[in-house]
Amino acid sequence: MGLSLRREDFSALPGWADDRPAAAFAAFRRSAGFATTSKSYRPGSLGLTHEDFGPAYAAALAEPVSESGYPSDAQARAFFETWFRPVVIGPDESAGFVTGYYEPEVEVEVSERAESGYRFPFLRKPSNLVKVPDPDNPPAGIPAGYAFMLDDSTCCPDRKAIESGAFEGRGLEIAWARSRADVFFAHVQGCARLRFPDGRVERITYAAKSGHPFTGIGGLLVKRGEIPVEEISMASIRQWLAAHPDQGDGLMWENRSFIFFESAAVENDYLGPVAAAKVPLEPGRSLAVDKRIHTFGTPIFVSAPGLQDFDETRPFARLMIAQDTGTAIVGPARGDLFAGCGFKAGEMAGSIKAAARFVILAPAGSETARRAGYER
Repeated sequence: MGLSLRREDFSALPGWADDRPAAAFAAFRRSAGFATTSKSYRPGSLGLTHEDFGPAYAAALAEPVSESGYPSDAQARAFFETWFRPVVIGPDESAGFVTGYYEPEVEVEVSERAESGYRFPFLRKPSNLVKVPDPDNPPAGIPAGYAFMLDDSTCCPDRKAIESGAFEGRGLEIAWARSRADVFFAHVQGCARLRFPDGRVERITYAAKSGHPFTGIGGLLVKRGEIPVEEISMASIRQWLAAHPDQGDGLMWENRSFIFFESAAVENDYLGPVAAAKVPLEPGRSLAVDKRIHTFGTPIFVSAPGLQDFDETRPFARLMIAQDTGTAIVGPARGDLFAGCGFKAGEMAGSIKAAARFVILAPAGSETARRAGYER
């Protein structure tokens, strides 16, 4: 992998003593519950295994907490300092980068039927869309790297073809929105909350994708001189789309990737959707990582001096839990911070683009901790 591992004491982590990690503990405890009762997480190339996490999982599940599932911050800090050891990932510690994501809530009403004003559907996964068994060695005719294909071993239609009716008439529609941009940004985030005219709220989460490569339209707008790089954000992209209705569809179609959803209950208004690690995301504490490298459930201390903390007027320095992934999240020190749900979280997430330093917390006694210089 070309990565070096180096120990670093908790006392040397900038911002560790000021962090309030109770919510990080709650997030870790949810992963512990899933991994011990449902299915263990697949190890990433850093080598952290289910067996490595076993003692910490057991301790987290045995830890006395309030009915809400949250301990005190002091209790949470003591837990992580007892069961984990900070490990800096090299060789270039300054090469990390974070962005943000959130769970959109479609503020305009959606409808269960295609009717006047409601024209843009959220679609379920087609029954004939299947995973490519080995994306690096796909069937003839399927480009390398595609994660999904049709069951006849042909490529799934791309965004333009689907939105032009490729799957029309198959009953895949979950609901219809007023704005194609609302649907598009739900695709970018991989989840959304839909509000119906009767006040009912439903959650939709990622089920599958077309398999075509993702293209960020913000980068296209910057490259074409439409929006200055220092002004690019989710809000500025939305403003551009609203101001250029004759060009908006064409721009969004340049992102050929298309997301299919499934319905899910909103059991807790505060928590986010169930994501790749199969537990609900914790606002401000769940982190999307490169799952080829990191094992889900790993605590990672992220410090970004150029980014303000979500809740405090100080630089960002937070313990996060690896609980999600994404195709754009590549590398050992690349992450996506889950900002929460709704409009304010979206504003926050859209402005997160910062250099960051990643320090993983390796379970005490693990081979990864030993390689970093800790004794067993």
